[in-house]
Amino acid sequence: MDQTVHSSRWKAFWDKGGWWRAILLTVLYMAIYLGAGLVIGTVAGDQVVAEDIFRTPQSVFVGLTLSLIVGSVALAAFVYSVGWFKPLFAPQPVKKNWWMWVAPFFLVAAIVLRFLGINYGSYQASVVVITLLTGLLIGFAEEILTRGIVVKMLRDSGKSEWVVMVLSSLVFALMHSANALSGMPILTVLVTIAFTFGFGICMYLTLRVTGNLIWPMILHALYDPTLFLSTGGIDQAAAGPQSPLVLLAGPANMIYILIAVIALIVVRGRAQRAPLSDPAVSQL
Repeated sequence: MDQTVHSSRWKAFWDKGGWWRAILLTVLYMAIYLGAGLVIGTVAGDQVVAEDIFRTPQSVFVGLTLSLIVGSVALAAFVYSVGWFKPLFAPQPVKKNWWMWVAPFFLVAAIVLRFLGINYGSYQASVVVITLLTGLLIGFAEEILTRGIVVKMLRDSGKSEWVVMVLSSLVFALMHSANALSGMPILTVLVTIAFTFGFGICMYLTLRVTGNLIWPMILHALYDPTLFLSTGGIDQAAAGPQSPLVLLAGPANMIYILIAVIALIVVRGRAQRAPLSDPAVSQL
């Protein structure tokens, strides 16, 4: 009986939604994710090649994959505990508009160009495989948190879609400020935050126009590993000669920022909070 009451209170607390609960949950997730990274680094840090994390499969798994496994399990456990798997993956309760397809189009274009342009000969085959598998964890964790949980909480509190788009993308961007803890230069961190804000808005538009959370998850799961392997690092510019295809994908970052600016101007409306048979129930 007490356990049932406790569970009901836990669910009722998160069901109220709101921006501060969304931030609270994000902070808790980051604490678990970064905490796991610290523990893993202490126990098995010698397996990570600091100057080139993608040199060996062990380096990738210990330096990147393990903490994402912990974070993904924590998020999945939270979603299960509040019974949100079904609503998070339900059709979007908002209207899509044709122009929003520009976001997934340029995301897919960059993924394809980088995938074809990666210098696979510079990596062990096992490194490529584990990096692609790690991308699945990135897509799941970051999207179920920011485009899933955070978006739901903001909508449940009655926020407009413009606010939902901006705040969920800002949360996503600020998560990447944790790069400063690894010694990344502050200027690089700030540039990364700006880019990820634009990328986050493109992911929000992908969520809107495709109508289901699974699609931004898939695109994100492909985008990050192809970016890592084509540049040789995480959140850094490539060094040395590159394939023309990878160079062609380079301007994608600026395109995402441009799409974000357009979205900030034109996105309006409010999601329907009550489930309807037709998911397209809000205005642009």
